[in-house]
Amino acid sequence: MTMSDLHFFDETNGMTESAAVLKAAYAASRPILQPGRNCWRVVSADKASALIDGEEYFSRLEAALREAKRSIMIVGWDFDGSIRLRPDTPPEESPPLGPLLRSLVEERPELEVRILVWSVAVVHAPGAPGPLIFGAEWQNHPRLQLRLDKHHPLYAAHHQKIVCIDDNLAFVGGMDLTVRRWDTKDHACDSPYRLREDGTIYDPVHDIQMVVTGPVAHSVAELAYDRWKVATGEEVQLFPRSVLDPWPADLCPDFTNAPVAISRTYPAWGHQSAIQEAAALNLDALSAARHSVYIEAQYMTAPCIGDVLEQQLADSGGPEVVVIQTHESHGWAEKRVMGTNRDRLIRRLRRADKYDRLRVYYPVVPAEDGVCQVLIHSKLIIVDDTFLRIGSSNLNNRSIGLDTECDLAIEATTDEMQRTIGSIRDRLLGEHLGVNPDVFAKVVAEAGGSLIAAIERLNGNDRRLHAFDAMFDEGPAEPAVGTSLLDPLEPFEPLRFLRRPK
Repeated sequence: MTMSDLHFFDETNGMTESAAVLKAAYAASRPILQPGRNCWRVVSADKASALIDGEEYFSRLEAALREAKRSIMIVGWDFDGSIRLRPDTPPEESPPLGPLLRSLVEERPELEVRILVWSVAVVHAPGAPGPLIFGAEWQNHPRLQLRLDKHHPLYAAHHQKIVCIDDNLAFVGGMDLTVRRWDTKDHACDSPYRLREDGTIYDPVHDIQMVVTGPVAHSVAELAYDRWKVATGEEVQLFPRSVLDPWPADLCPDFTNAPVAISRTYPAWGHQSAIQEAAALNLDALSAARHSVYIEAQYMTAPCIGDVLEQQLADSGGPEVVVIQTHESHGWAEKRVMGTNRDRLIRRLRRADKYDRLRVYYPVVPAEDGVCQVLIHSKLIIVDDTFLRIGSSNLNNRSIGLDTECDLAIEATTDEMQRTIGSIRDRLLGEHLGVNPDVFAKVVAEAGGSLIAAIERLNGNDRRLHAFDAMFDEGPAEPAVGTSLLDPLEPFEPLRFLRRPK
């Protein structure tokens, strides 16, 4: 029996009570993670943790880079060797990333560094284009390669953000090693360390990366090397798993001996067939929600995401849905499609929200003249206390079938894993509300498990969550004209006839 075989609705009263019970029982009876459908593999992680915000990720990454013995593999949408991973420390303690990598290969005769960057980053991404096109002094070493990946469809982006060290430690998530990504959990508007190239302060930014060791890290390295081969033609052999534990010494793991799924998105291109595991995983996870959905997204505009959430909100026994998104859009195309379609999808969901279970917010922090917004760059889904997804995929069309993506997901199999997933959600919402995670968890418990009730009770500090205007205003709810061109679901190939036959 499948979900399509179960008839949950009657025409007058919506979902019946007995059908709601049946639906919940069905969802509880099958795992979300299904290799071959919504993930590439489910592989054990010796240890795994969520790293929240750039300071936590970049500092752990720098320490791990300094321990690398044989291989550093970096895959990114953008890369800038001039950034410092710890800008709040003196340069002699934390030099620019490019020179740091150069010093490491000079010190260690067996170490090789490979950096693969989306080719269009030279004109589209925020990092300095010159070193990507013409090279830089720190790149002049035979065991340090920086290559631009040109193997992608027109208008597509290689959007994965991966770092693998010695094929046994991997970082996967939303953060590229480029400018304007570092921030602390305080997100102070006037931070003297969050500086643009011209010395001005860039806006606060919130993001998430996951770090893993063990067999899953080996599989992530395999994925990264496969992409390197496609882009450069060089085949790189995986190193055997090390008996040494590469886990950061000062980091208490969130999970140990946990199954972790790797989900991918690849567009159909050349001999590569389309892979849409990440999109399938998002839809399956959201469909399985029974109590709560918590989303952090830079962009949430995809109609198929709206379809699932609309059904959940219309169900009398459905989950609460709390979404934290970026509010301010930059550039004409982003405002025209992402900002406009975000608001239109919010209106669509609000109209389906018959039981007042939807909240869509953006975070703000205090500033000298009022407040400033925090850019949400994270790509996270937490369902109930049972499912966690962290990766590079946005909830927009191009992340479904045009761009190259990589996400990691964990589905709880024990009570301890459920508590850990819940604690990660509490850490995130506590950060946005300016309260201790334990305080947030306590208020959730007092509210009978309601995230919305807890947020509304605690949402009175200088750091707080603002509701989007689209939660209240009237206006269109269908995708904007031009969406298929500016946020396409699949590659546009005007020169398809030139493709080599298989």
